[in-house]
Amino acid sequence: MILRRLDIGVRRSLRVVLQQQQQPKRSYTEGNILKLQDRGFFQDVFPAEAIDKARSMLGSSPQTIYAGFDPTADSLHVGNLLVIIGLLHAQRAGHQPIALLGGATGQIGDPSGRKTERQAMLLDMVNHNLSCIGSQIDQIFRNHERFLWEKRGQSGALKPVLVVNNADWYRELNFVQFISSIGRHFRMGSMLSRASVQSRLQSEGGMSFTEFTYQIFQAYDWLHLLKAHSCRFQLGGSDQMGNIMSGHELISRVDRKDVYGITLPLITNEEGDKFGKSAGNAVWLSSDKTSPYALYQFFVRTPDSEVEKLLKLLTFMPLDEIRSVLARHQRTPELWEAQKRLAQELTLLVHGEEGLKKAEDITAALYNGNVEALGELEVKDIRQTFGGAPVVDILPEPGMTVLQIAMRAKCFPTEKDAIRIIGAGGFTINLNKAKNPAEVLAPGVHILKNGISLLRVGKRNYYIVKWLI
Repeated sequence: MILRRLDIGVRRSLRVVLQQQQQPKRSYTEGNILKLQDRGFFQDVFPAEAIDKARSMLGSSPQTIYAGFDPTADSLHVGNLLVIIGLLHAQRAGHQPIALLGGATGQIGDPSGRKTERQAMLLDMVNHNLSCIGSQIDQIFRNHERFLWEKRGQSGALKPVLVVNNADWYRELNFVQFISSIGRHFRMGSMLSRASVQSRLQSEGGMSFTEFTYQIFQAYDWLHLLKAHSCRFQLGGSDQMGNIMSGHELISRVDRKDVYGITLPLITNEEGDKFGKSAGNAVWLSSDKTSPYALYQFFVRTPDSEVEKLLKLLTFMPLDEIRSVLARHQRTPELWEAQKRLAQELTLLVHGEEGLKKAEDITAALYNGNVEALGELEVKDIRQTFGGAPVVDILPEPGMTVLQIAMRAKCFPTEKDAIRIIGAGGFTINLNKAKNPAEVLAPGVHILKNGISLLRVGKRNYYIVKWLI
């Protein structure tokens, strides 16, 4: 067999909602999602000469559109948002979205956009990641339907996203049969010409045979979905064009049906780094890895030069509304209206109303000095919000002073520095300046009811004290 048998508990077979057949018929007049080019949403359509035919198919009848997600971690990150939103746009236009989880391809590793080969993952880790990512995609689609579709007065039922796992069909295939029946349709010249292959072949580490075969598996995924679900469209990032081309070539030789690939632009920050990566750290969509507040603040910190692009790409706001928001933002940039709206829309999509409220509550607590709100937060929320801040466990003692907690939390290298900076007003406890080093700590003021003290030196250096009480 090509793959070892995956744990049954995380096998994500196709889930079809029975009520789907009873959903009211809706209009497909806006089914041509290629109109989203007005938002800069698409980069290329493949094959380019067939764009008119693709546009006609999308506009005339409901289609099936898929995108793939390999389980390289136990959460998706903000870099995956554009592809997810592409599937949501397809759903809003009346098409059938499919999210393909790479239970098989995740064990191989996609070389696209990488300089080195991924480390092989244990099967248990693959299974765990599959379960987490599948649940995450389901939740995002539910949040979209509830908060960004129904509550905003949109009419017509949405087709539920179908989540499939490609390990379900590969485990039934024999290796020799697969190479004999599928491998013969690939040409080495074409496979070697892919940009993802060329860049790796020229690198110091080269490219393994395992990675080289990835394009064969992704191509076969599309062929399988075409046969099983009449899937004519594949959606992916611009780095997926080589894999999309391989799928198109395979289908043209095996099934001879017209299929189309649609790529989305690669979003980068002002430094040219991949969107969502900061000093090598991803901004995750899981609340266990990146808190709703941290996600919210990530988008609030969007530079003015980038906010228009992200509002168009990552939200469902009409273009007229985006222009109005940007016009107000230009008049009063100090209010950060455009960035806040971007943060609200995406936090709502990923974490729902509860997550957005929590993010805004923490924002109010930190920026408005609301100590009571800070005391209502759970310990894990504070820890996630200040993920880079050191956490110190301290056993309280009678008569403990501001200076003592500062030194035990290692906020200052020496007591002399501590006394000088504290006296100058450069030290806060729970958002309030503590200027007297000899002041005795008081519950409710210095120690919040959740058993936490949030210390800050200067404007950005936070320390978290967890009291052992």
